[in-house]
Amino acid sequence: MALRLCQNLRHPLVPPLKFSMKATRTSKLCVQNCMLDPKESRKLVLEVKEKLQKEFHSLPVGNNGRDDEDMILWFLKDRKFSVEDAVAKLTKAIKWRQEFKVSELSEESVTNVAQTGKAYVHDFLDVNDRPVLIVEASKHFPAMQDPAEDEKLCVFMIEKALHKLPTGKEDILGIFDLRGFGTDNADLKFLTFMFDVFYYYYPKRLGQVLFVEAPFVFKPIWQLARPLLKSYASLVRFCSVETVRKEYFTERTVPASFRG
Repeated sequence: MALRLCQNLRHPLVPPLKFSMKATRTSKLCVQNCMLDPKESRKLVLEVKEKLQKEFHSLPVGNNGRDDEDMILWFLKDRKFSVEDAVAKLTKAIKWRQEFKVSELSEESVTNVAQTGKAYVHDFLDVNDRPVLIVEASKHFPAMQDPAEDEKLCVFMIEKALHKLPTGKEDILGIFDLRGFGTDNADLKFLTFMFDVFYYYYPKRLGQVLFVEAPFVFKPIWQLARPLLKSYASLVRFCSVETVRKEYFTERTVPASFRG
């Protein structure tokens, strides 16, 4: 589940990127920075809800549906409490969930691709109490694996990670283990899909992304990918295994693949 350089890609390769082991300075994607008085926000939630009912009555209801007030509030916060913008983004997200059949995804439905071990949700939270989604890029072979199955696994893992969110927490940590990464693992199309999913359908749910031990061959791929990731590019930090161990986990909670 890493990155595929599409053969039709016409972007010229740019000079190699110098990776910094220091954290990228980012703006924290926390909706708590954009809050209204509870009464005002409640009023806007009901306004969006009514608008969706009138203009998009065919959309499903229930959890993650057009009448899901928690979801409505989340998208309102993401759109800085603009009713029109929230309705537009929510409509797109709900339609996507319906077309992608997100509610039908399960452990059984992604068993075959999950068995590759290319992606999983870690059993423990990080030191910031965030669920952790780990991708082992060296186990992703786009030329030999079904991209549709990879996309299903991606969305299922995102859903699984979000279900582990503790009360009061809002985002997850993504870790790309790039040890052993080679050109056969490159999949720019998939990387773009994943970040688009976060941007359009799970806004502000991705707190940070770690690219661990990125090899030289990854540099031109990152140069191509970076402008396609929109604001999420600022969430990326290139770091070492040691940094992952010391800064993001305790000795008890560090993933087995990152232990010394």
